[in-house]
Amino acid sequence: MQVREVRSDDADGVRRLVAVDNAVRSVDAPWLHPMTAHECAGELAHGWDGEPPVAFLASVDGIDVGSARYEASAYDNLHLAWLEVQVVPEHRQQGHGTALLDHLVARAREHGRTSVGIAGWDAPATRAFAARHGFVQGSVEVQRRQQVGAVPELDVAAAADYELVRWPARTPSGDLPAVARMTAAINDAPTDDLDVEDEVFPPERIAAYEAAWEARGSRMYRVVARHRPTGELAGQSVVVVDGERPALAEQHDTSVLREHRGHRLGLLLKLEVLRWLGEAEPQVREIDTWNAESNDHMIDVNELLGYRVLGRAVDYQRPTDVPPHSSGSTSATDWVSSQ
Repeated sequence: MQVREVRSDDADGVRRLVAVDNAVRSVDAPWLHPMTAHECAGELAHGWDGEPPVAFLASVDGIDVGSARYEASAYDNLHLAWLEVQVVPEHRQQGHGTALLDHLVARAREHGRTSVGIAGWDAPATRAFAARHGFVQGSVEVQRRQQVGAVPELDVAAAADYELVRWPARTPSGDLPAVARMTAAINDAPTDDLDVEDEVFPPERIAAYEAAWEARGSRMYRVVARHRPTGELAGQSVVVVDGERPALAEQHDTSVLREHRGHRLGLLLKLEVLRWLGEAEPQVREIDTWNAESNDHMIDVNELLGYRVLGRAVDYQRPTDVPPHSSGSTSATDWVSSQ
């Protein structure tokens, strides 16, 4: 098997990477919209917040059989790398997934990472692959989708001390520390049994996040809650509209500072984003979101807004120094992919 890196400016490599991704999606997660070359190139150039993943394409005798991605942050969790391995359905159970996983784990060791994480749609074959390679379940995430419709009106008496502010897509430099503090509140969301540290959000990471999504061609809508008595920014909700397919949007962070909870701000922020989208992007029809299965509070909010479950993914983790599998054997499945 030949494994080569694919960069964002490699048009042929991106095209082939997208073909692999879509072949996998069509079988394992048919509710997902097909990946496009524009989306893939943007991800490889900019990532979520300026730290793009490294992508690999696997071929055998000139035929593309799989893909892989490697992602690690320089801001936090310096012990950890997240991996993605995908194998085209008709080429599974031939050891290609195992070979790609070995390639990524070796890279993590070379970079000094002592732990690796990987995730996959909850299914017997995925669980078998994870167990065979020494991965232990750490958390479960659920993907939901909202079909956008009329925005309900709610009693806001509990939040009378707060005003909802429609924020610019690029935060003024003087406000970056306050937005960074709101973003860091996401660390209170459950991580269950994963060996992860709190994420670190210096102001420059917020600026990089906003710049990355703008460069990817998406349009960002952030609403913040401002505490009237103090002027403090108390919470935020962010939705990004796909610039290439503007009927589609993705929910990013919704976070409220601990000292400002108990006022239904999370729900009110998400409602205000929906109102804004109704005015500025009336063509938006779907919004996707992810939550830890144990995040009862946010799940209750999302279900109240009409989000419905699409799929359930399991996050697995293991040390990089787990003894290798026996030579020549193959996995029960050759697909585990992170979301």
